This record gives sequence, C-alpha cells and structure tokens, in this order.
Amino acid sequence: MQAVAVDMNSPDFADKLVGFDAVVNAFNVGWENPNIINDLQTGHANILSAVKRANVPYVLVVGGAGSLNVAPNLQLVDTPDFPADVYPAANVVRELLGELRTRTDVNWAFLSPAVMFAINPVSFEKTVTYRIGQDDVLTNADGSPADISVADLAVAIADDIEQKAHLHQRFTVAN
Repeated sequence: MQAVAVDMNSPDFADKLVGFDAVVNAFNVGWENPNIINDLQTGHANILSAVKRANVPYVLVVGGAGSLNVAPNLQLVDTPDFPADVYPAANVVRELLGELRTRTDVNWAFLSPAVMFAINPVSFEKTVTYRIGQDDVLTNADGSPADISVADLAVAIADDIEQKAHLHQRFTVAN
C-alpha cells in the first residue's frame, strides 16, 4: 500500500489517482468547521468524481456509525440521545451512503466503525480480531454498543481493500 497526499480540490486530483488499485476515503473536515455541511458534501463529491474519472477499481468510504440501525426502521442518528452538535455531519454522511447505494458507476464500499469508536478513550491495542456486521449496530454480550481499537479498525480497512469483500455494501466492524 502507498499513501499519497493530494489536494482533492485541485484540477489534477483525478490524475493523481490513476493507477491506484483502491482509495480509502476517510475525509473529515473537522467538527469545528463552520461550513461543515457544505465542505463534507463538496469533499465527498470531489473524491467520488475523481475516483470515477481515474477508473480506480475500488473506493472504501469510512463513514460514521450514525446511519446504523438500532431497531427496525430507526437509525442511531434519529434517536433522541444522538448529540445535536454531531447530527449535521452525521446526516450528510448518511445521505452520502444513500447516494452510494444508488450508484454502480463506482465500485464502492462504506465502512461504519463501531458506535463507541472515538467516544470511549481511544484504544490503540491491536488484537487483529474483529467482528463484521452490515446495517445494524454491533453490541457487546451485555447489549451495550461495541467499540473497536484504532489498530483493529486499520486492519479491517486493509483487509477490505485487499479482499474487496463488500462491493456496493455498507459494513460495520467491532472488537
């Protein structure tokens, strides 16, 4: 794997992606960004457009957990306890997932990390074991929302890029 830093707003962005086997889109504009909604929408659109123009065979979008189901027809982002300050960004990412689900012109996958990722004190422990789910929140044995370490999330990302196991699907991972 090779990481390349590029400006996704530059006119030659797609040219920089030519020849890559995959792109990991972990784009984030920062929670304090006053233009968070517009910048997220524009950034993701630029990335998907460049991936398409460059004919990148696979793009893995790392989104959030807000669009995971907590019950039938109820996503986490729509629950009363979901943080109001996080809602705008979570909703944009949920809309992105909805758009992706209509697209077959780009080979995409969408990864929602475990609900408690980055909420609990961040763990860097590498267990190299994780569970995979699809559209529902993964829970612990006691029913509480699961977490995943940064290291294990990185392993799950690398595994998916290598296997392209979730073509045109959303999936979630947790320890």
